[in-house]
Amino acid sequence: MGSSNSIQYYLGFMVLLFFFQFSMARFVVERNSLTVTSPESIKGTHDSAIGNFGIPQYGGSMAGTVVYPKENQKACKEGFGISFKAKPGALPTFVLVDRGDCFFALKVWNAQNAGASAVLVADDVEEPLLTMDSPQEDSGSAKYIENITIPSALIDKGFGEKLKKAISNGEMVNVNLDWREAVPHPDNRVEYELWTNSNDECGVKCDMLMEFVKDFKGAAQILERGGYTQFTPHYITWYCPEAFTVSKQCKSQCINRGRYCAPDPEQDFTQGYEGKDVVIENLRQLCVFRVANETKKPWAWWDYVTDFQIRCPMKQKKYNKECADTVVKSLGLDIEKIEKCMGDPNADADNPVLKEEQDAQVGKGSRGDVTILPTLVVNNRQYRGKLDKAAVLKAICAGFEETTEPAVCLSDGIETNECLDNNGGCWQDKASNITACKVFTDILLEYTGGPLFEFMLTVALLTQDTFRGRVCECPLVEGVQFKGDGYSTCEASGPGRCNINNGGCWHEARDGHTFSACVDIGGSKCQCPPGFKGDGLKNCEDIDECKEKKACQCPECRCKNTWGGYECACSEDLLYIKDHDTCISKSASEAKTTWTAVWVILIGLVMAAGGVYLVYKYRLRSYMDSEIRAIMSQYMPLDSQVEVPNHASEGRA
Repeated sequence: MGSSNSIQYYLGFMVLLFFFQFSMARFVVERNSLTVTSPESIKGTHDSAIGNFGIPQYGGSMAGTVVYPKENQKACKEGFGISFKAKPGALPTFVLVDRGDCFFALKVWNAQNAGASAVLVADDVEEPLLTMDSPQEDSGSAKYIENITIPSALIDKGFGEKLKKAISNGEMVNVNLDWREAVPHPDNRVEYELWTNSNDECGVKCDMLMEFVKDFKGAAQILERGGYTQFTPHYITWYCPEAFTVSKQCKSQCINRGRYCAPDPEQDFTQGYEGKDVVIENLRQLCVFRVANETKKPWAWWDYVTDFQIRCPMKQKKYNKECADTVVKSLGLDIEKIEKCMGDPNADADNPVLKEEQDAQVGKGSRGDVTILPTLVVNNRQYRGKLDKAAVLKAICAGFEETTEPAVCLSDGIETNECLDNNGGCWQDKASNITACKVFTDILLEYTGGPLFEFMLTVALLTQDTFRGRVCECPLVEGVQFKGDGYSTCEASGPGRCNINNGGCWHEARDGHTFSACVDIGGSKCQCPPGFKGDGLKNCEDIDECKEKKACQCPECRCKNTWGGYECACSEDLLYIKDHDTCISKSASEAKTTWTAVWVILIGLVMAAGGVYLVYKYRLRSYMDSEIRAIMSQYMPLDSQVEVPNHASEGRA
């Protein structure tokens, strides 16, 4: 019962939260021109509203012939009885359908499958134009929403009736759909912003956003480095109503006493991360952008966000400050400045950074309030279309005046090598020039000759997309596999590791002698060799055996320390015996050697005599045994001997 009440309370709280937000929302419909070129009776320009799905051809236009199907006029079912695919050389087909009975996106999907190049949806009531949005994705709608590639637009009821009448009269209706007004105010630099979120546990929408950020990163950084664009990331936050600021829900989802909130990632207050964790990471990412911008490297935001997604996911319980700081360090950003920018999340006061974000959510000029994630805004106009690298790049490039577009916009490919800049933020051993940074072409070469290589190469050639991207992956060098996270650590492991830069261990050569702390047995181990002491990684210092009284302790001994060892000597008439750490007389040593030789000879002679005696005894016993057996056999047969016949009785009858 308590759990049920908690859920109801949570849902009620969220409904109230969204009510406050949407009660103030002023959604602005994005319009574009639709011009009828024939017949003469309805020739002219009309407004249409771009659909919030599919891929509008920003900066361009499309001419086509309008068709109104006789069957399935609301396009809620598959199939129209005919194919709308234009024949070679003919104008593209614009399918006119009626509003009602099903989602806008489903109508467009069914028309696209029938061969339509674009879809016009005629309103069923007289009202101001609105934006056709995609439905909340579920297992059914998610299958087609991402795959809609044709543009669509809503037209008002009166204009739709005129088009239907002309078509029914057998007239050819030609139109021109123009998107050149969709991204206004073109200049030498395009300003765009992405409203995003650091939460990676919100389902299909989060996965789609994460993939887009990783795919678009290369293009965004090229545009930003060249000064062609000005990018700004934004994060949506909500505030907790005053009456609920001390509630369990607000405390778990908000910081700064209910001023900045985010929904619980798992929508369950009893487990996992909380909404306030998301708000704090969103704030950190905003401050990463600000600090990177101060150092004239705003594109570093894309590096941080993509690396954080890979290295600090919620599923692996790494969505925390410790992991975030590791990413920041690998990118060379100032952690102290980022911390100062973030401020105190427990303070009962406004946070300047998040306050600006809430102010920016409110619609200004031609843009309405931002309430949906993700939202892309180009030149203060909300982007409508598929969140796809090629489509978004085309929309951004439409914001440039002709002849001012960067080369990226004029070619089909984007080429960059991220490993050339700070090694892509990956691990690197500068001494041996080994790196964990891999670009697309490096990965491709690993599959040379296989079917995957042929497929990837074909795709690259057909699309001319040479943007390679990068991954941080510990390398395989000369048969030795390095292991680690690829960002901050990579260590050689297994047999042969000492052949590669001494396995990362200490090593030094001096006076013709070389010592290494690498132990090529039992994995990755660095241990100072005998005669040295230290950590084995960065240093091994010579041990002074003489000073530490570890050698030459006899009274007559003289000790001399050497690098990695020692030398011990005695006076002229004495000889040093290392095994016993003692000095003995050389004559005694010689006498000892002589007597040793004598004793060896004597012992040899004794052993030889003993051997001869044993052989003699053995042979004598063998001879006596044979003689005794022969005598006994004459009187009685032995067990092992056949009885000998009596020759004296052979002649008797």
